[in-house]
Amino acid sequence: MNVVSDSLKSGSALADDYINRFAQVQELYGDDFRLEESWRSRAEWLDESEGTRVNRKALTDCLRQYNSRHNDYKEVHNSLDLLAQEGTLSIVGGQQSGLFTGSLLVVYKALTIVLAAKEAEEKLQRPVVPVFWIAGEDHDWDEVNHTYVMTPELQVKKIKMDAAPGPRNSVSRIQVSPEQWKQSIDHLASLLPDSENKPAILELLHQAAEESGNLSDAFAKLLGRLFGELGLILLDSADPALRALEIPVFERIIKHNDELGRTYQETASRITSKGYPLQADVTADGANLFYIYEGNRLLLQKQNGSFTDRKGIVEFSREALLKELQERPERFSNNVLTRPLMQESLLPVLGSVLGQGEISYWAITKDAFPVMGLKMPILLPRMSFTLVNGTLRKYMEHFNLSFQDVQHRLDDARQSWLNAQADLHIEPRFEETRSAFEKLYEPLIRELGTIQHGLIPLGEKNKDKILEQISYLERKTKQALEKQHEAALRRWDHIGVSLFPMGKPQERVFNVFYYINRYGFGWILDILGSCRRYTPEHQIVEM
Repeated sequence: MNVVSDSLKSGSALADDYINRFAQVQELYGDDFRLEESWRSRAEWLDESEGTRVNRKALTDCLRQYNSRHNDYKEVHNSLDLLAQEGTLSIVGGQQSGLFTGSLLVVYKALTIVLAAKEAEEKLQRPVVPVFWIAGEDHDWDEVNHTYVMTPELQVKKIKMDAAPGPRNSVSRIQVSPEQWKQSIDHLASLLPDSENKPAILELLHQAAEESGNLSDAFAKLLGRLFGELGLILLDSADPALRALEIPVFERIIKHNDELGRTYQETASRITSKGYPLQADVTADGANLFYIYEGNRLLLQKQNGSFTDRKGIVEFSREALLKELQERPERFSNNVLTRPLMQESLLPVLGSVLGQGEISYWAITKDAFPVMGLKMPILLPRMSFTLVNGTLRKYMEHFNLSFQDVQHRLDDARQSWLNAQADLHIEPRFEETRSAFEKLYEPLIRELGTIQHGLIPLGEKNKDKILEQISYLERKTKQALEKQHEAALRRWDHIGVSLFPMGKPQERVFNVFYYINRYGFGWILDILGSCRRYTPEHQIVEM
């Protein structure tokens, strides 16, 4: 396995500047993740602020119960033993609980957390444990209920699990029936080619499904199978036992809600004034908290001194909301702007592993941390990979294509290659023909108009029909040429669909089990061994 660096187009200008031009955006973030001093300074601050976080023993006991159910590995319990000790730090990152773990980027985020924790431990010469935050309290079912694989026919196929009709609840609280699991697993099984790894994959998925009543529990079991032996601790943000520990944090968020809201708005204005779009909604009346009522996760806002939802289904005074928190903490939930504050209040976060979209919206929270007596952690960009097998590499070499060619100009390169095969530059020749025809025909139409004015629109209509026939002939010529070189063009398609399916980076589309089916469960560890050091640069992995 060979790993080389290359660039991948960014979806966020702010995140791109954070990674590549930190000085331009430093005021929106904390310390620079590249500097040794940032890590030592952060560790010292965490030691000094130990008392601002939830009790370590209570938190560890809660996490041990959860991991014993879904991620019961000796190495995970060793990590928990360390986390219980004062002085142990953590690298944290999270994601929503997708079907069969979702897209590859989830696996890459977990890999980054593990690698960064190991590297930080060596750097600081003190224990640093990896923690994956499962965003089970999120309620966007349509965002997590599907995943994709590629068929031998080079088609990108979607596997989707439809939710039973019901309230708009958190993903961890939406029940999944055995029949729903069976349909999704059977669909995946029908799409995966037969291999020596396929039986083990299906056995794992069936076992996870049998032991899980919802998507989040199955997600945890699968992530545990992939990373449990590396000591990765799992945390579900919707865990009722965890919510009970979070009462003091929610209390502070409610009491300081107005001040927090002002910091979000002021920082959002600074971000937009620099020309960056906002990656999260910031409203003047937003409470940045959810309240779960009759199974529906309602976003709270402030109106006339009260906390209510947009439709007015619930309404609380500040005092009534605090009382409700003490009596029913399981009904409370963070949004994207208060989740970073909750994470920081629970764990000794040395660094937080984030995707580019997350890096962008975390900027909004920069000044909210001090309101809670906290400090923004070091933000580590998630490691990014594209897998290229030997066949794809041969195809790319044959057509003289670089990764950047595939990323930015594959269609143009494909057409240029195809034109060259016929010793006829189809598009330029037909364009010349159209231009020559119009040059000859336009004066004729004008001359005809001197005989009778009505001949001008008739001539124009006739001209358009002829041009349409020329375009029709051009299309048929291209189709004939493509038919002639069908086998070679399939190789072009193979390159494009494999590396940028649906026009997106591979890691944002394909599911991990598509690759496990081909390379076995060990390829993730192989990447981990090949990388050795954390890097924010995109990596091309030659399998």
